[in-house]
Amino acid sequence: MADQEDILVQYLRRSYHAVDGLWFLQVEGAEGFERALETDRRVWEGLAKIQARKARELSGGIGNGTDLLARCFSLKLTADGHQFDLATDVGEIRFTILGCPWLELLQRSGRENLASQIALAICATEGRVWCTEFGGEHEFTMPAMKCVGDDHCEMRFTRKRGT
Repeated sequence: MADQEDILVQYLRRSYHAVDGLWFLQVEGAEGFERALETDRRVWEGLAKIQARKARELSGGIGNGTDLLARCFSLKLTADGHQFDLATDVGEIRFTILGCPWLELLQRSGRENLASQIALAICATEGRVWCTEFGGEHEFTMPAMKCVGDDHCEMRFTRKRGT
C-alpha cells in the first residue's frame, strides 16, 4: 500500500506543479510577464494563508511559537517536494533548501533565467504571509537563494524582539 501512496503523492505533486506553470504561461501569453508575475504573487499570497492555516490544523498546534512555525513550515516544504535541513535556535528557524522543485521545473523548461525574479516575488511573499499567519511575531529573510546563484537557499524566520 505504501507504493500506491507514494505514487499518489508524486502524481498530485506533479499536477500541482504543472497547473502552476500552465496558468502562468497562459497569463504571460495574454498579458505579459510582469502581469503574470504579479498575478502569481497574489495567488501564492492566498495559497500561503491556506497552507499555513491547514498546517496548523493538521499539527494540532495552538499559539504562534517558533517551534510550531518550524513544524508547520516543514510540512509545507515536504509537501512541495523540497529537500531541506532545519536548524532552530532560541527565537530563530533556519531552513537550508538543498533541492527546490520549483527551480528544477524552471530549469527543465529552459526558463531558469526568470528564476530570480520569480523567487524574489514568490518566496518573499510566502515567508511574509507565514509570519502574519503565525501572529506577526517573526520576520522572514532569505540570506541565500539558489535562484540568484547561491548553492542553496536559506529561509530564516526570526522572532521579533519583545514578542
